[in-house]
Amino acid sequence: MDVEEGHEVLEPMSPSSQYLKNSVLSLTILGVLESQMPIDDSMTMPLLKEVFLPINPRFSCIMVTGKKGVKKWKKVEVNLKDHINIPTFPSNMPVEYYDECFTEYLSKISMEQLPQNRPLWEIHIVKYPTKNTAGNLIFKLHHSLGDGYSLMGALLSCLQRVDNPLMPLTFPSRKSSERPNDNFALFRRVPRLFTGLVHTAYDFGLSLFKSTVVKDDKSPIRSGEEGVEFRPIVTTTTTISIDQIKQIKTSLKVTINDVITGIIIFGTRLYMQKTDEGSGRAKSTALVLLNTRALQGYKSVDEMVKPGSKMPWGNRFAFLQVSLPKMTDEEQQNPLIFVKKARRMIKRQRNSAAVYLTGQFLDLIRKIRGPEATARYIHGTLKNTSLAISNLIGPVEQMALANQPVKGLYFVVAGPPQSLSVTMISYVGKLRIAMTVEKGFIDQNKLKSCIEYAFEVIYKAALESAPPTKS
Repeated sequence: MDVEEGHEVLEPMSPSSQYLKNSVLSLTILGVLESQMPIDDSMTMPLLKEVFLPINPRFSCIMVTGKKGVKKWKKVEVNLKDHINIPTFPSNMPVEYYDECFTEYLSKISMEQLPQNRPLWEIHIVKYPTKNTAGNLIFKLHHSLGDGYSLMGALLSCLQRVDNPLMPLTFPSRKSSERPNDNFALFRRVPRLFTGLVHTAYDFGLSLFKSTVVKDDKSPIRSGEEGVEFRPIVTTTTTISIDQIKQIKTSLKVTINDVITGIIIFGTRLYMQKTDEGSGRAKSTALVLLNTRALQGYKSVDEMVKPGSKMPWGNRFAFLQVSLPKMTDEEQQNPLIFVKKARRMIKRQRNSAAVYLTGQFLDLIRKIRGPEATARYIHGTLKNTSLAISNLIGPVEQMALANQPVKGLYFVVAGPPQSLSVTMISYVGKLRIAMTVEKGFIDQNKLKSCIEYAFEVIYKAALESAPPTKS
């Protein structure tokens, strides 16, 4: 721990945290917990004081700039009342009215910057019922505090299992789809190493061009305007059965991520085609965000903050730039092509070291030109592409917060210079997909229906293509 000018200061902010909180780029994560029962907020203050704040020192810190311009976390006294917001809407209105109120409220707080003179988080308690839930609890945290993995781990530290509060939450296993090693493994690695080197050079070079010079075409999902990150956004969500996703996975012999990415890409292309005929062939790229930890389920926050932790707290993510396959007559007639193309592109990029080299390149920019120059590079990468896709693994069991069951949850990211981002999280056998769009530019309900249709036709086609089971 460092001491500066008589004040207790934590160690300097990590480079990735500095990239995400500066004058060029500022990203915020909003996690929404849907309550199964009307929300009782009487336990809010004790929970924040006794459970939330002790999770990590950053929740009690503000950002300060040292003598040499190095940003650090400074410990402060937290006035919890400043961080709790309970909106008031007109009473005795129909559920549809409160649906609209909640959508507008989420959009409003997504655009508001967190005050710099207090720790970078807020809690919003919306007590009004909507068609999906009896109330909503919104955790708003700045991305510089940690990535989705860290913040989800923190959130889960405040929750318990409904069926047995003394038992830990469990998560879907992440089994490798690679075949086990055998006597021919070495011979398979030789061509894989060669192609990996070729792909690394190509992917890294292409990534540099796309981040600096080459832009995606303007399209129904990319306005390409300056200052998109400052424009109002709106979020809509849909839910898909994980069991059905697994059926597609088994039928096509791909991964769950391949299926999900294929569904999102196909649905997005359908939306583009329906909005502007011919735009389904526009040059468009998706940034698929990856967590660079070797995930085997969430670790406790205590384990994350230990020195030398294998899954440390903070921001540990990278992204793959995946070109969206063009919408041709063949693709429309055979939507499984999108899943198979997504698999090929993701698998190929995973077999290259371009993601690692990009991380090293960002670190080089930071050392030579500083964190703001690095943030400009990341900003350009986001701005030049059409959408971002990210997902988190949620618990298998239903959770409760202060003995109030959580019916559903999802998260959104506010602040990227893109007209569209898609975020996903699994929970109790369901995948919740949130689509956050530039308000007034993208029709969120039309996009939602296209993604739902994409899932339906891919699911149907996958079952039809599956070999018959032996009786």
